Amino acid sequence: MVFRKPPDGGWGWVIVVVSFFTQFLCYGSPLAVGVLYLEWLDAFGEGKGKTAWVGSLANGIGLLASPVCSICVSSFGARPVAIFSGFMVAGGLMMSSFAPNIYFLYVSYGIVVGLGCGLLYTATVTITCQYFDKRRGLALGLISTGSSVGLFIYAALQRELIELYGLDGCLLIVGALSLNILACGSLMRPLESSSSPPPEKMCVDKVPDQYFVYHEKEKTVEENISILEKGYIDEKCVNNVPDCKQESILNKNVLSSINVNEKDTYKMKVVEQKNFCKQLAKRKWQLYLTYWKETMVLFKNKVFSALFVAILLFDIGGFPPSLLMEDVARSANISEDDYYMPLISIIGIMTTVGKLILGILADFKWVNTLYLYVTTLLMTGVALFAIPFAKSYLTLAMLSGILGFLTGNWSIFPYVTTKTVGIEKLTHAYGILMFFAGLGNSLGPPIVGWFYDWTQEYDTAFYFSGFCVLLGGFLLLLAALPCWNACTHQSSKLPPNTYSYKVASNA
Repeated sequence: MVFRKPPDGGWGWVIVVVSFFTQFLCYGSPLAVGVLYLEWLDAFGEGKGKTAWVGSLANGIGLLASPVCSICVSSFGARPVAIFSGFMVAGGLMMSSFAPNIYFLYVSYGIVVGLGCGLLYTATVTITCQYFDKRRGLALGLISTGSSVGLFIYAALQRELIELYGLDGCLLIVGALSLNILACGSLMRPLESSSSPPPEKMCVDKVPDQYFVYHEKEKTVEENISILEKGYIDEKCVNNVPDCKQESILNKNVLSSINVNEKDTYKMKVVEQKNFCKQLAKRKWQLYLTYWKETMVLFKNKVFSALFVAILLFDIGGFPPSLLMEDVARSANISEDDYYMPLISIIGIMTTVGKLILGILADFKWVNTLYLYVTTLLMTGVALFAIPFAKSYLTLAMLSGILGFLTGNWSIFPYVTTKTVGIEKLTHAYGILMFFAGLGNSLGPPIVGWFYDWTQEYDTAFYFSGFCVLLGGFLLLLAALPCWNACTHQSSKLPPNTYSYKVASNA
């Protein structure tokens, strides 16, 4: 599949708009799950660590399945994947309204909704990178703000819906809103060359016609001949018995010779079919071996290796505040009268601002996006260390705003990945990195919840979270300082991606 040069505009801005609303609709509820988290604690009476698994799975399972999501988008295209995932997100949210226990929520909200969000995120990022080159940082920043705006609005919306219709009614209404993803996905027109030839059918499709021993027409002719011969022989048998015996013996000899030839032909074609299947399996096995060899080539890049460690530690430590900040305020005995705005909403709106500003900064030539990303990691670690010292709504609101702004570094993460491995390997490399990000998202909130169940306070948990983020930032900085330019130059000389998947030409 040969793509045209990215237009950096035109229909690309439509892609940006629909990708923005796609992330808004799919990530609004999972990112604002902190509001639902308090309700689930009261409804099911489970521990904080156990209940936190619901939100962490919803935000982590899609990232854990990023390699599979990348293969789906590369194989079928962004548009059909987005439409299919819209049904998953809406269905999972509606199923969650009927949850009888926390384990049902693990599947309906955690796995089904989370996997749908992961597919949608990969689809929106991939198709945006295809439509933009010079303005890629701005475009990624704009679409990634959709999830942040969704966090800001859904935090207040879900709280209001719970008061009016209860937890079950809230989930049903939010699930119905998610069906609008189908309309957004239908507008994700693939970018491809109009002069490119249509993809050839796989050789497997030709196997049935090539290895049929008897075709229908041949079979019909043979049946007619056998009927005529039988009628002729029967007629002669009535008129002349001796001649009948001789004719029957002669015909038996002829038919036996024909059957021998047919058996030989059948055996030869069976052998040919087996050899073909063996060759096909061998080619597929070589394809998988090449895939893993290319994966090992990626990990030889020091910056890429440090990047996957940094994203894992960042999500272990940096994701829990967006899920647990409301419970942190309740544990600090902050009165609801002091609340001017939900802390999760503050995180959401500041994440939007951070994604926009960081995305714009990434487009400046004098800004090294890797150093910018490392700076956000180090500052996030310092902010996490400060949470245990915040005992009032004002200080928690300030820290929530700072953490939200720094979490906006998600908008430049695809940009950093592209600069590290190249656009040709973006889908492959990004899928691997998102797997580790999902692992961090899945483990972070339960770890913090278990720390609270163990110590009955959040201080130790956030010290641990801050240490994880700082460690990841320092490791990435050490890997980037001596060899950032060298690794970038090396990645541009990597061998061609022989395992790349074909993107579907139409939905």
